[in-house]
Amino acid sequence: MDYINLGKSGIRISRIGLGAWQAAKKSWGPDVEDRTVIMAMVKSYELGINFIDTAESYGDGYSEEIVGRAIKEIGRDHLVIATKVHGRHCRYDDVLKAVNKSLKRLGIKEIDLYQIHWPDPWEQIPMCETMKALEKLFKEGKIRTIGVSNFAVRDLKEAQNFLANTEIVSNQVRYNMLQRDIEDSVIPYCNKEKITILAWSPLAQGLLTGKYGISNKPTDEARKDNRLLYNPNLKEISKFLPLIEKIAKSHGKSMAQVALNWLLKENNVVPIPGAKSPSQAEDNAGAFGWKLNSRELEEINDTLSTLSISYYKYYEDS
Repeated sequence: MDYINLGKSGIRISRIGLGAWQAAKKSWGPDVEDRTVIMAMVKSYELGINFIDTAESYGDGYSEEIVGRAIKEIGRDHLVIATKVHGRHCRYDDVLKAVNKSLKRLGIKEIDLYQIHWPDPWEQIPMCETMKALEKLFKEGKIRTIGVSNFAVRDLKEAQNFLANTEIVSNQVRYNMLQRDIEDSVIPYCNKEKITILAWSPLAQGLLTGKYGISNKPTDEARKDNRLLYNPNLKEISKFLPLIEKIAKSHGKSMAQVALNWLLKENNVVPIPGAKSPSQAEDNAGAFGWKLNSRELEEINDTLSTLSISYYKYYEDS
């Protein structure tokens, strides 16, 4: 496993991280067991993955508790721990309360990366208020770095303007083969500013693994509103998956590993897939250590360009 700097911080994180939303359990269905999720975290570490990302909103803090249990087994010094403050907890005093609760659930004294989960459009909390609170936590040593999630370039620029003594090191955004909106402006800006991109949903919530289709949709709470699961979109995606399967077989890899490896072509992108079991952790780590060739990358791009994915909500045949 290779490691890169987290922004300009000097903190080294693995090229593939581990997302812990699945540790929220209730959101992801009955097949998620606390012990196997912890074992997946341990296995990930054994395979060189040192970066774990969670959030206070995942299972109302339950994911943080599970990550905390894994930290005890692995050892605090071996991991880079990231979590997120809820978008509606971004008032100054609420940020200070939220970080203390996260620290307690995680069982640690300092969070390596503390992120704003999303810029909240309903509460209209001034960005300067949130960033002032984060900088206070940075000065106090409760957090080592500041990050954001789901921020457009305009939001990134505004947030950075309110920091006087440190810089934003990361932006966690949705990025996968099927959802590439960040390529136009977010990736170029983050590359220029040396802001690491943490790619959530790197497998399009399982769609790029070949596991799901029109006749076999996931039914858990976490994925019920994923518009990629509408039948017209699934029909489009079904045209693309045979190519991924073909490429996977040619490399002796899984479809998931091809999808994750495709993200690694961007030197500043760290995919953070989830893992419910040690076997899934092994699959994630196996995405590293090999490369798609230029012909395969071109074929993937050409095929993707023919797909018509719509985010308009279908009320019929959905």
